[in-house]
Amino acid sequence: MNVVFQQTPTPQQTECQEKAAVQPLFVVHPAESPALESQSRTLFLPSDLVVFALIIINRAGGLIYQRDFHEGLNKLNVNDYLIIAGTFHGVHAITTRLTPFTSLVSPTGLEVLESEHFRLQCFQTLTGTKFLLFTEPHQPNVDLIMRRVYELYADYVMKNPFYQIDMPVKCEAFDRHLGSYIKPRQ
Repeated sequence: MNVVFQQTPTPQQTECQEKAAVQPLFVVHPAESPALESQSRTLFLPSDLVVFALIIINRAGGLIYQRDFHEGLNKLNVNDYLIIAGTFHGVHAITTRLTPFTSLVSPTGLEVLESEHFRLQCFQTLTGTKFLLFTEPHQPNVDLIMRRVYELYADYVMKNPFYQIDMPVKCEAFDRHLGSYIKPRQ
């Protein structure tokens, strides 16, 4: 289920969005992934990708990872992020139950939330872990970025013998590789 909340932009907002698309502050670099590198030639230009923040929520709705990549969103404290994680988990569970069930496709819940200032994309793993990525509203190919972030999570967090499932992520290798994949424009 895709839920989209949009307002009609004013001419000033449209002009700001066009400027932001030309000069992004943070860039996703597809060179970290061979799959994305081959697709980047046909699907998007790397300099067009702007990511604000990443939040990872465990299957119980607890915040296990949060990282800001851009100051474009309001600065929040730790309690605010905990509230966002719990609230999103509850809303996701409710929208999963509201989704009509068909025998071919199981209900997925809330996947996309858009406003005039940001876009929230949710990716839920089979184990119930949710990845929330905050990007610009007209960000193309967010699913490819989410796939790469999940690959980094699987490689550097889940394969870490010292990591316990559903506990906060404190893995320097994950932070380092995520930072090199989503890094500030020079």
